[in-house]
Amino acid sequence: MKKNTANKNQTTKKNTKAAIKPALKSVETKRTVNPWSLSIYVYWFIILFFIAATFYILGRSHGTCTDMSGNANNVEITEEALLQASDYYQSAKEKLVAGNVADAIADLTTAIEAGNATAEMYILRGEAYMQTAEYRKALADFNSAIEMDQVNAIAYYDRALLNIRLEDYNTALSDINNALASQTANPTSVLQMRDLYAKRGQLNLWLKNWEGAIADYTNSLARPDGVVNPTVYAERAEAYTQLGNYADAINDYASAIRVISEQIQGATSAAERENLSSNAMGYFEKSAALNLATGNVDAARSDLNSAYTIAVALTDSASMERIQNLISELQ
Repeated sequence: MKKNTANKNQTTKKNTKAAIKPALKSVETKRTVNPWSLSIYVYWFIILFFIAATFYILGRSHGTCTDMSGNANNVEITEEALLQASDYYQSAKEKLVAGNVADAIADLTTAIEAGNATAEMYILRGEAYMQTAEYRKALADFNSAIEMDQVNAIAYYDRALLNIRLEDYNTALSDINNALASQTANPTSVLQMRDLYAKRGQLNLWLKNWEGAIADYTNSLARPDGVVNPTVYAERAEAYTQLGNYADAINDYASAIRVISEQIQGATSAAERENLSSNAMGYFEKSAALNLATGNVDAARSDLNSAYTIAVALTDSASMERIQNLISELQ
């Protein structure tokens, strides 16, 4: 009985092994035939390789600068380099205040070439170049500043001043318009709307746009910010005179003289007081001419007497003689 049982067990084991072998062969066949189970590891290896390569290239690019021709010079832009550029910029500002323009330009050039140039650096160097009459370099810097910051009112204003020096008044007018728009969109405490309107009024005056000049000067005087400049009243008087509006012109000359009388009280130097007094004397003479043109001889004589008094105070013998002759003609 035990022998029969043992025979049965051996037979069962043989049958089981016989059944397992085809199944294993089937599994092995499937593993050999299906390429995906093997190649997926290859795909993941390729993907990881490209990711690693990308980070490596980006890391290299952040540590490499290029020159003007686009060639890599392998200069690493470190935090120390950026701080150094800021230090040079601050140093340049101090040197400009001290009147050391050449060294200020050198510092600004170093700051810009450090690789982290700002619009302010280009603006300051452009202003320095203007002081040395290097107008082409100044223009290039103002253009660079505007390319970096298209709503920078200071860059437009400085470029307008440069174009005024170059006597390109139409281009200067366009820059002032852009400065006004930029100041509205992106205000800066460095500029005042009062001054921007006054400068545009001056350009319109030179371009003989009398109505435009009057409108701009009026806008300038209406602004609450900044300090009133007596020349704004005087130049608006010139525009009124060109239009034949003598009454308003006379009033503006009177306002200019009033502002000057206030400013003289706070003048800190004899030269400043003399300059203001000389301007007032001229405004009195222009007002006298307008009063005479309107037939108001008494007012004209009063203006000339005031002008003569200032000439005496300034010991300006030439003006004293000229004004005295005009007074004599009114007798």
